[in-house]
Amino acid sequence: MSETRTGRRFPLRLPIRVAGKDGVTKNVSAAGVYVMVDPDMEVGTDVEFDLVLPADAVGGSNDVHVKCKGHVVRVEAAEEDRQESHGGVACVIDHYKIVRAK
Repeated sequence: MSETRTGRRFPLRLPIRVAGKDGVTKNVSAAGVYVMVDPDMEVGTDVEFDLVLPADAVGGSNDVHVKCKGHVVRVEAAEEDRQESHGGVACVIDHYKIVRAK
């Protein structure tokens, strides 16, 4: 597999809902996110998801809420011999919006 990822990835495990499925992030970067979720999506699928970045992870005093639109670029099926027994999807973030707390 060729390495096409760019930017630093941060190993953050955050709850996330993508394409109507609950999952957990494995890592997050400025350009995308890897989500551990049942991988029944196809490459190219448009997705919307919300992330809540904890204040301590971003060096702030408040959590940061980010609404994202993107698309699936990689799908990995679960493999029994992997440490993690589930698959996941890698999503590129095409557009995001930071939502201010009210």
